[in-house]
Amino acid sequence: MSSKKTLVLGASANPGRYSFLAINQLREHHHPVIAIGKNTARVADVPVQSETTLIPDLDTVTLYLNKDNQKKYYDYILSLHPRRVIFNPGAENPEFEKMLSDKGIQNMKACTLVLLGTGQY
Repeated sequence: MSSKKTLVLGASANPGRYSFLAINQLREHHHPVIAIGKNTARVADVPVQSETTLIPDLDTVTLYLNKDNQKKYYDYILSLHPRRVIFNPGAENPEFEKMLSDKGIQNMKACTLVLLGTGQY
């Protein structure tokens, strides 16, 4: 299984949040994780940053932000040229999905936790 460098956007150190579960599951599946959230923290062995950063060779962005909170990240995500962007439940955003498609970036409405649990990640 190849590892897929993943950016978790909307990361939280709150164990009740899906982004927290996703970071832990991604690490259990040996995927390198970069996490960006409102507050700096640590989840498993992953530091959660509050600032955007250049990420070379990024495979996947998994979004845990509602569409209004995604807007300020549009240019940032596009600049990273990820292979795909996953819109987790509650993050659906037709406007951004079209922008990604127009740039040739695969995007999907899916649940990262389900994809990992079913071996489809």
